[in-house]
Amino acid sequence: MFNKLLVANRGEIASRIIRACKELGIATVAVYSEADTTSLYVKKADESYLIGPGPVEGYLNVHRIIDLALKVGVDAIHPGYGFLSENPKLPELCEQKGITFVGPKSDAMRLMGNKVKARNIMKEAGLPVLPGSDEGINDVDTALQTANDIGYPVMIKASCGGGGRGLRIAKNEKELINGFETARSESKIAFGNSEVFIEKYIRSPHHIEFQILADMYGNIIHLGERDCSIQRRHQKIVEIAPSLILNDEERKLIGELSVKGARAVNYTNAGTMEFLIDEKKNFYFLEMNTRIQVEHPVTEEVTGIDLVRKQIEIASGKELNIIQDDIALRGYAIECRINAEDPKNNFLPNAGRVTAYYSPGGIGVRIDGAIYKDYVIPSYYDSLVAKLIVRGMTWKETVSRIERSLGEFDIRGVKTTIPFLHKIIRDEDFINGNFDTRFIEKKPYLLEYSEYKDPQDVVAAISAVIAAHHGF
Repeated sequence: MFNKLLVANRGEIASRIIRACKELGIATVAVYSEADTTSLYVKKADESYLIGPGPVEGYLNVHRIIDLALKVGVDAIHPGYGFLSENPKLPELCEQKGITFVGPKSDAMRLMGNKVKARNIMKEAGLPVLPGSDEGINDVDTALQTANDIGYPVMIKASCGGGGRGLRIAKNEKELINGFETARSESKIAFGNSEVFIEKYIRSPHHIEFQILADMYGNIIHLGERDCSIQRRHQKIVEIAPSLILNDEERKLIGELSVKGARAVNYTNAGTMEFLIDEKKNFYFLEMNTRIQVEHPVTEEVTGIDLVRKQIEIASGKELNIIQDDIALRGYAIECRINAEDPKNNFLPNAGRVTAYYSPGGIGVRIDGAIYKDYVIPSYYDSLVAKLIVRGMTWKETVSRIERSLGEFDIRGVKTTIPFLHKIIRDEDFINGNFDTRFIEKKPYLLEYSEYKDPQDVVAAISAVIAAHHGF
């Protein structure tokens, strides 16, 4: 087992990794920017080091991370999610410098990072894929020809992207022409590569993903699926395990194909195989995420398996001590992402000081969070500040528990998505399991909620503006 591990990330996922390391008896090293000086994970780590320059660049600088790791004597690096987590340069440099990367090998990450290559590899391995281009596209004429062959509507997607960036929907030739260069431009800015590809667009699918664990000895298993269909602009908001639409036979089939796909690229560590499932239960490979996912806790809750701990154990050379037959899904789990955003103002990020904080509790309730009273949420990062995860034995019990917990959750001083999430959970279609990726799009009234207003919040907001203006 490792002696010292560097967490190349911040926020709640950094705290999550540090917790797993403490249970394993591993010393932890945190990196932080000046904006993160007061963050919880910095306080929880055994050692913490300022890394710059600026609030973001340090977290993205592979060479600075590696140099610090060598200087302080760590023997492993965990990337979390986001930032460098899917950049093959980090595991590549780790391999060169004798540091263990807690994740897949750089070759597998590079293959799966290119969505066109990933699509072709999975197609060859026997996984169904959407009708689309088998090569990257760099000119609009080829895009038009491909779209005409497939039939509209189509998706224009970044070859080296993900998370909805560089994605455009085209229902006809005019929309394809208008969206093509925009998608290429977004892809270039976000991923450093303007190449795109085209796939058939499914209007109202379910977004289902299967969790994979693979050790260094050829043992690969799946831990069931998560339904991530509750999305806004391709960004996940609510995640569920297991899916309400799959039966045991379908789960077994897609799970086995997921394992087969992971084996096709000699995958090791934790990964996620993502699929779209249409109204007729046809399913199609979408992409593979070569990292731990934001929504991993719902899988942990229904399987009882600590995924981050498993990641670290696998990276240290341990063999998986569980087989596929050991995996049993018990009950249901729901995760709500709590973001510091104003849903009524087009989900504008809402940085500032937290004037009051009270988190829910009770049986089956878990908080993976990054804030506390008087913490100042920085404006430079993703707006996720906490994840509320609940577990129940039945779907009805789980829904009632998340509804009760959202009602208890109190964060003041900044606007959050809590009241919006509360509205989603109370929606009759959600309660009855009737939802797909267009759930939020089809229900604009979800934004019609009342907000609790505290005079102290107004004073705190004015104080934060004054402090920011004077550089306090």
